[in-house]
Amino acid sequence: MAELTADQHELAILIVESLNLEAVDPAKLDPDAPLFGGELGLDSIDALEIALAISKRYGFQLRSDHPDNKRIFASLRELSAFVEAHRAHG
Repeated sequence: MAELTADQHELAILIVESLNLEAVDPAKLDPDAPLFGGELGLDSIDALEIALAISKRYGFQLRSDHPDNKRIFASLRELSAFVEAHRAHG
């Protein structure tokens, strides 16, 4: 399993906390494992919760009609890369 980067770990903590996944250790999430339909068992409601948490934490909106959502939410690695590219720095 790949080692999480600092940004991926921060995002993993945000996901675990925002979804109350108490049995999940954020540090043990595989950055390449599917977020949906995988071992986490997340669904579309969870995606909305994650998008809201990202909006609050990082200062930008993840739109539900974004054409790349399937890729963006494919894995922790993809989601983290998208967040890093779009987050409000400052």
